[in-house]
Amino acid sequence: MDLGKEKETEAPLAASAEAKPGEEGELHEGSGQTEEKQTAYQKLLAEKQELYDRLLRKQAEMDNFRKRVQKEKEEFLQQANADLIRSLLPALDAFERALKRRDAGVPEQFYEGMELVHKQFLDALARAGLNSVEAQGKIFDPELHQAVETVEAKKHHRDREVVEEFQRGYKLKHRLLRPAVVKVAVHQQSQAQESSSHQPAESKQA
Repeated sequence: MDLGKEKETEAPLAASAEAKPGEEGELHEGSGQTEEKQTAYQKLLAEKQELYDRLLRKQAEMDNFRKRVQKEKEEFLQQANADLIRSLLPALDAFERALKRRDAGVPEQFYEGMELVHKQFLDALARAGLNSVEAQGKIFDPELHQAVETVEAKKHHRDREVVEEFQRGYKLKHRLLRPAVVKVAVHQQSQAQESSSHQPAESKQA
């Protein structure tokens, strides 16, 4: 009886021992599949990162394009406004000349109406960004003023001071539309130095 039991117990053990090589193969096969899945996962992560980087670049390009278009649009509108307002300056000059040279035979109410229209005209242009260039009593600035005449500076005038404005200058916001045409006072010493600096070298030596 005991011998039979031993034989019976030995059979399953032998069977299990014979099955071990197959199980090891399955373990190796499962390990290989895990490595393949890990490799595929890393590949998907790399592709995802590449697509994300492409998306960021496209968004940056679109933002730059949008900003460039907006800037070009603003520059175009500024140029169009500048051309339009510059074409209106002669009419503004005519208003100012008419208000300065009043005819005694013309009723005062006529000039009061002109002053009102002139003010409305200036207010509308000011809302568009137009402002006048300061000239009278200021030191001559070649960036803002155009001198067409110079006079000897008197005691109450500074050297290179603007003493008369022939035509008003204007700026559109920070952009110069037209320089102010002015008369400038110059001290005699400055005039002598300026004329000396323009003399030929030979005449200076002589």
